[in-house]
Amino acid sequence: MFFLSQLGPVAELVLFSAIKVAAVIAVTLFMVSYLVFAERKIAAAVQDRIGPNRVGPFGLLQPIADAAKALLKEEFTPANVRVVYYWLAPAIVMIPSLLVIAVIPFGSQLGAQKMVIADLNVGVLYTFGIASLGVYGIVLAGYGSNSKYPFIGGLRSGAQMISYEVAMTLSVVPAFMLVGDLNLSAVVEHQAGGILRWLAIQQPLAFLIFLATAFAETNRLPFDMPEAEQELAGGYNVEYSSIKFALFFMAEYANMIAVSGIIVTLFLGGWTLPWFGLDRPAREGEWLKGLVHVGIFLAKVILLLLFFVWVRWMWPRLRYDQLMGLAWKRLVPLAAANIVITALWLWWRA
Repeated sequence: MFFLSQLGPVAELVLFSAIKVAAVIAVTLFMVSYLVFAERKIAAAVQDRIGPNRVGPFGLLQPIADAAKALLKEEFTPANVRVVYYWLAPAIVMIPSLLVIAVIPFGSQLGAQKMVIADLNVGVLYTFGIASLGVYGIVLAGYGSNSKYPFIGGLRSGAQMISYEVAMTLSVVPAFMLVGDLNLSAVVEHQAGGILRWLAIQQPLAFLIFLATAFAETNRLPFDMPEAEQELAGGYNVEYSSIKFALFFMAEYANMIAVSGIIVTLFLGGWTLPWFGLDRPAREGEWLKGLVHVGIFLAKVILLLLFFVWVRWMWPRLRYDQLMGLAWKRLVPLAAANIVITALWLWWRA
């Protein structure tokens, strides 16, 4: 405490920001590893198999073995690729998910520190702007691989993400019309005071549209056309191996975590619970309450991630024309109509 008292405001900001960045990255990578493990176990249960159970008790050390395998495999670059784009793509595809997580409030307060890395006044604009960059990595992977299947996967991904980003962006407009603020912390505070204040209850259509587009943005079934193993043998990442393939694999699950965090923040009350006074921020001395808020946020994210996994193993893949038609003929008109209806209701109420 004496050391902290000697720090200036700028040095203190840099120090605590670095601690929060390190903690968030560590938790995200841990969740990525064990989300893969959970998906393999759930898939095995659905298909009446055992799943990974050899490495460690109940197979719990399997993610460590998988990471070691990815790091130790031979680094191989095919002769026909466009080398610069081929190497650049895996790095680009991983970065946006981590940048999005930086503005998501994962708790109320610990001591004097807000549980968010960057509390931006335009957090939602930043979130959608950064999230849209992930498609560049996938398109570059398809182009840089200089191969037919990856190229088709890259084209599909570009068209799919652009289409569903329109519906996703339009779907959240009514929520922010109700809140009157683009700051994600303000969105969470607006939902305090009872479950009926959660925007999933106040704006159910916006919530359902956003949830559907989240599956498309993360290339998850029933919207995994860029990878479609039966058609494209793996799609945009088919020419990759070793750590570069692992980065694509990690990016998919990191994107799921980021999108789940956004859904929890925008529609499911963030770190709040409407019981035991847990819908109000912790004060400076309430460390336990602050930790409970972080736990509440993580619990909601984990439940949503398990829902993502369940859908993958229970729903069939859409045809490509059905996928694009759903975006432009159904979700975009519904989202636009929801904006008009919400605006009329707010005008009438005023």
